[in-house]
Amino acid sequence: MRIPSLALAAGLLAAGGWASGQVAPPSPKSAPKSMPLQPSTGLQSLPRGDAARQLPIVLRAQSIASQPDLETVAEGDVEFRRGTLDIRADRLSYDMARDLARASGDVRARRDGAVYSGPALELRVQRFEGFFLQPEFEFQRLGAGGSAARIDFLESGRARATDAQYTSCRRDGPDEPDWVLRAKSVTLDFDANEGVAEGAVLRFLGAPILALPTFSFPLDDSRRSGWLPPSINIDNRSGVMLSVPYYWDIAPNRDMTLAPRVMARRGLGLETELRYLEPALEGSLALDWLFRDRLTGSARHALRWQHEGSAWDGLRYSADVARVSDAQWWKDFPSASRSFTPRLLPARLGVEWPFELAASQALAYARSLRWQLAQAADSFVASPYERSPQLGLRLGGEAGGWQYSAETEYNRFTLPQGQELSTARPAGERWHVLAQLSRPLREPGWWLVPRLSVNAAHYQGLAPGSASQRAGRVIPTFSLDAGFELERRTELFGRALHQTLEPRLLYVDTPYRAQSQLPNYDSAAKDFNFVSLYSDNAFSGIDRVADAQQLTAGFTTRLVDAVSGAEALRLGLVQRYLLRTQRVAAQADGTPDGEPLKQRLSDALLVGSTSVLPSWTLDAALQYSPDSQRSVRTIVGARYSPGPFRTVSTTYRLARDLSEQLELGWQWPVFRGGGKSGSCGGNWYSVGRINYSLKDSRMTDAVIGAEYDAGCWIGRIVAEQLSTGRSEATTRLLLQLELVGLSRIGSNPLKVLKDNIPGYRLLREERGAEASSPGSPGDPTVSPSP
Repeated sequence: MRIPSLALAAGLLAAGGWASGQVAPPSPKSAPKSMPLQPSTGLQSLPRGDAARQLPIVLRAQSIASQPDLETVAEGDVEFRRGTLDIRADRLSYDMARDLARASGDVRARRDGAVYSGPALELRVQRFEGFFLQPEFEFQRLGAGGSAARIDFLESGRARATDAQYTSCRRDGPDEPDWVLRAKSVTLDFDANEGVAEGAVLRFLGAPILALPTFSFPLDDSRRSGWLPPSINIDNRSGVMLSVPYYWDIAPNRDMTLAPRVMARRGLGLETELRYLEPALEGSLALDWLFRDRLTGSARHALRWQHEGSAWDGLRYSADVARVSDAQWWKDFPSASRSFTPRLLPARLGVEWPFELAASQALAYARSLRWQLAQAADSFVASPYERSPQLGLRLGGEAGGWQYSAETEYNRFTLPQGQELSTARPAGERWHVLAQLSRPLREPGWWLVPRLSVNAAHYQGLAPGSASQRAGRVIPTFSLDAGFELERRTELFGRALHQTLEPRLLYVDTPYRAQSQLPNYDSAAKDFNFVSLYSDNAFSGIDRVADAQQLTAGFTTRLVDAVSGAEALRLGLVQRYLLRTQRVAAQADGTPDGEPLKQRLSDALLVGSTSVLPSWTLDAALQYSPDSQRSVRTIVGARYSPGPFRTVSTTYRLARDLSEQLELGWQWPVFRGGGKSGSCGGNWYSVGRINYSLKDSRMTDAVIGAEYDAGCWIGRIVAEQLSTGRSEATTRLLLQLELVGLSRIGSNPLKVLKDNIPGYRLLREERGAEASSPGSPGDPTVSPSP
């Protein structure tokens, strides 16, 4: 079983780090007479070779007796220092002829953040061979340590401990620590970066929970092949699931995790993930395989492949493929979904080539997109169109203050299997051209951007039962965007602030072109927000362009802290006015080709957020209809975070006649304990998030749990419910024991908590979280380091 490096090696035998350098002792006469001795707790390394031999030995004591070139004996508050090594003892002798140092009495040694003490130390300084009797140690960076009956320094770079134990709990009482890892012997090879423990037993609250005859581990945070701590999951569909992962460090740029698992209701399975990182390519391949599901009587699997690479002259290629064996996979294993849309799985392949064309930056690309659709009996999902192929060319640049861009693209649209073609959703081909030309005028405090754009498309479609259809249209658009940025100094709540006022106007003129008889492959009404209201077109995609002669007016004002630059308050208001009736409009479901839009004055959108009140964050968005004189959509949220591990948030969401939902999330201490001997305290935290549908009077999704922080260990229990249908839900129970400074055992609820609870903080920060880039081999968040 692989135990992380800083678990046993760093704490148990930090003293073994002495083997990092070999130096020759100078004569005591060469030591400075008044050099102050300062303890070193930083992580440093001794120089090697000739540089190491130049390091002096500094010795101070109440009495020092020396025979030149023979022996030096120091007694009474002895301090011995060489490089980053600091030894203090009641008595210390140094035999120069044998290069042997002996320390006795109350021996305390400090090096590289490790402090250890014992009755006797004997060491050949040059060869670093010797022993330390009955040492107790403390690894200060981890707040952990332990003891051993004996540490033997075998040679430079190797050491062995006998009857060793390690824990991050208090060790100053008569009782056994809450958790302790014991081993009959531990051998460390610092040159090979490997440790081997024999006869290891992990005890928790007085009971053995894990016993291993032998295991190896790395001596730092580097990756190493080996078994990882087991994981246990419980849910209402698969029952109890036990997984024991094995990590395979194939090469510095390649690794693989294989996790055999057994599910009480379904049988045996295997999860695998291969990651690779080459100079010109990188990616990962994951396979979740169930040999034979006893509930369905068949083998099942899920596959995910993500890949990016580059070739000659900047050519880039990529793949993103997700596939499952059956349509029920997303219900049976919702937590294992590797897609943001578990019922709509993509297969994307692409090649693109950036290059320069005259004075323009250009990009040529070829792509293919196909879908696998997981239909459910109680809810039908309409798939988007597949694109195969998708061929395009883009270019853009600037000349003489003018900015220009152009895009041309060919697509062939089809529907995936199970989505029958009809006259409403025909297959077909489209070639389109998008181009725009603008002349931005920007000065401090204001801007003016006139823009001319063109959307041209040609279609060749084939609806079932009809002949081939050809059609096309060209639609120009002129827009004028103008705004100001005004600022003044003010003071509020005793704080010096900068207040801004940013009014903005957007004029858009687009002539009407009949489009209802043309196919619609990728257009839909944009969501109603600040960005969409300040856009030229009310529809996304290519196939629909709203005719418009309209003016959008609004403003934003902000309060910014004059010292820190943090935003304390933001308010915004925007509304659109139609100068003529809009004939290309959206239907109630958001699809285009609805009734003409006669409402001259659009809904008003008011947004705001503030952190002016200490510990509070408030935000709100209101879409108000002047015709009905009531809100159409409302979002109001508040979060109270008075300190670490204390946060409560609530959000109310209303979409008139569609949905009404209340969300509540929290992380809060509910009990503080005094702790007992052998324990580091005991604090209980409640964590959770609940989504409740006020319209349906039911709870949709929920995460509820508790965390117990004993200082040296953390226990977590989390229950999660995910809706998989109108009357179906998957519930699972996550249990985890985190032994601080050692490892985490059980299922991992941390991602669930971080994804669902706004402001959630880990009770202990993950080691190496800033040391590696996410997703790269060796990243602690994805590699076997705990």
